Amino acid sequence: MKETMDDQTAAGISQKLEGGKFLTFFLGKEEYAIEILKVQEIIGLMPITPVPSMPPYIRGVLNLRGKIIPVMDLRTRFGFKAIDDTEETCIIVVQEGQFRMGVVVDKVSEVVDIDGSQIEEVPSFGSKSTDEYLAGIGKLEESVKLLLDATKVLFEMHEQIKEIQSEKSEG
Repeated sequence: MKETMDDQTAAGISQKLEGGKFLTFFLGKEEYAIEILKVQEIIGLMPITPVPSMPPYIRGVLNLRGKIIPVMDLRTRFGFKAIDDTEETCIIVVQEGQFRMGVVVDKVSEVVDIDGSQIEEVPSFGSKSTDEYLAGIGKLEESVKLLLDATKVLFEMHEQIKEIQSEKSEG
């Protein structure tokens, strides 16, 4: 019987991230990247409505052209020190299947091509929380891009967030 990629993922086997185009962005001085095909759009900061009883890394929800989108503060999600928003702070709207999530980042950098041969596996840092959100490390010339596992970072979260999004989309 032939295993599919979903079967392998469900079985807990890590899959190698393929190369392609990635949107790079900064959190502090560190540059991260996310697969461009998962990015729906990049928007400036908009009014975000707080939602009670959410985890601290969820800023709230925003109304984007009639769609209610949860908004995650990636700095808080990663346990980084909070900073004030700046003119460069923006929201990357990411879509995975039927779910969308707005992600607040310090600034967006560029779209880069990263070949599969330039992607290394994430080394063990001895802390599960550090490397569980990374899908790989991209090496470009003298720089390193930390490649996010968008599914783990954004969509493996409390069920209550998914319920809010489903209710608002249906209503």
